[in-house]
Amino acid sequence: MSYSFQIAVDAEHPHDQADWWAETLGWQVEPSNEEFIRSMISQGFAKEADTSTHRGVLVWKDGAAINAPEGQPGAPRMLFQTAPEKKTVKNRVHLDIRLEGADKDEVRAALEARGASFRWQASQGPHDWYTMADPEGNEFCIS
Repeated sequence: MSYSFQIAVDAEHPHDQADWWAETLGWQVEPSNEEFIRSMISQGFAKEADTSTHRGVLVWKDGAAINAPEGQPGAPRMLFQTAPEKKTVKNRVHLDIRLEGADKDEVRAALEARGASFRWQASQGPHDWYTMADPEGNEFCIS
């Protein structure tokens, strides 16, 4: 038996993180279903306090997700969920982003211009990569 999975990322600002990562990966933020949210509130399954607005749209306050574009079967959904504490230690799991021939230095500069930070460069044999951090400090590598 095999299982599917999603990647869950703790975040201080899940909707901002979802926007940042969707742009970084060329993915899409899952659209909010405002009608469903209002229905859950009117039926007593949720409260107004469980919601927020993001870019003028009613959303669930504590989570946002992104998906790979059509045609990338098997790519996991990424869920950004609110965590009460700031990130304080190195990630034990991180994303390795394969640049598929894009210039690593140009991608690094573009990511830094959008709020990422460079952490270090490393290599193993002929393969090298940059370890970066997203705007909330979550590490990822580009190669």
